[in-house]
Amino acid sequence: MAVADNRGKPAGQPAVDLIVAGGGVMGLWTALFAARKGLSVRLVERRAIGAGASGGMLGALMPHLPDRWNAKKAFQFESLVSLEAEVAALEAGTGLSAGYRRSGRLIPLPKPHNRDIALGHARDALDVWATPDRAFAFEVLDAAPVPGWPDAAAMGCGLVHDHLSARISPRALLAALRAALDRLPNATVEEGNGLAGLDPAAGLARLDDGGTLAFGHCVLAAGVETFGLLAPLNPPLAKPVGSAVKGQAALLRAAIDPALPVIFADGLYIVPHEDGIVAVGSTSENSFADPVGTDDLLETLLEKARQMAPVLADAPVVERWAGLRPKAIGREPMVGRHPDHPAVSLMTGGFKVSFGLAHALARAVLDEIEGGTPGVPPSFTVAAHFEEAGRL
Repeated sequence: MAVADNRGKPAGQPAVDLIVAGGGVMGLWTALFAARKGLSVRLVERRAIGAGASGGMLGALMPHLPDRWNAKKAFQFESLVSLEAEVAALEAGTGLSAGYRRSGRLIPLPKPHNRDIALGHARDALDVWATPDRAFAFEVLDAAPVPGWPDAAAMGCGLVHDHLSARISPRALLAALRAALDRLPNATVEEGNGLAGLDPAAGLARLDDGGTLAFGHCVLAAGVETFGLLAPLNPPLAKPVGSAVKGQAALLRAAIDPALPVIFADGLYIVPHEDGIVAVGSTSENSFADPVGTDDLLETLLEKARQMAPVLADAPVVERWAGLRPKAIGREPMVGRHPDHPAVSLMTGGFKVSFGLAHALARAVLDEIEGGTPGVPPSFTVAAHFEEAGRL
């Protein structure tokens, strides 16, 4: 990557090798890996670290089902496996816990056909959920490993116990990433001053405070705000390349074992964390009046969770949360170099999978910036999303 400088720019203007827009999990991993490579990095965040979707509370790290294996599922599997070591190194370097645990996942099977399908997935997992030193089981069981988790009424035909899934504390991970960045002299994190616009040809970024920043490369990782930043750079397209999907979730306090697996059933997530906290989520709302307000949709979800896990029946809600998640048009993450602006790369559109993939996507983006080939599935590339959006 060419180092940014001030030649041809106003006297005294700062310059960095890499500017990262966005203080969520995508931007923080990208900034951290770039700074570790020795690049000068400046991360700018309009509000505060974790103010967007990354500041939520679920933290479920769940793989795609092991059937119909393809490049996307393989990339996610490798990412979920490698995240454990990445988090361990991050925790060792900062002294902070990210709340990671490979606790597994339970999926109730209410009908006979659900069980038949799950048995096929169990056979598939033997082939594709394996590493040189470990295989991750996709077990079909008649009863829950822990009685009542989930309730027997929800699993008339047994349940799946997937041993690959894990969970992490979103906010604790963000704090550890921020702490790691703060230890590096070539990295700067600026909150309360986001990216207002780009002039990629001139290598200039305009900031909210009216200032400008010269850069060698820019990575847009600002969640749903990325789509607006992209609009002036894109060719004419028939449809938007991305949209915002609202999600609502809540934290409950309950005296349960934090090692219990995540429960996943028909869009409901119940995620045990440390210190007696359980996260419940999440809604997926394509239309909404209030992007950050909670409402009856969350209350309905909480009632479903209490029925699914009766141990939560009287658990008090300690926090309710709502926010907007970035959904790219292809439903996959939109990652890599902008086809028309080689000094701009994207890291957005993760929707529900960002925490499990962000570290691997960040490495792939940086490898491409340094001249390598895009190491992501073809459906993740920016060009693939533009093709789906439809050039005029």
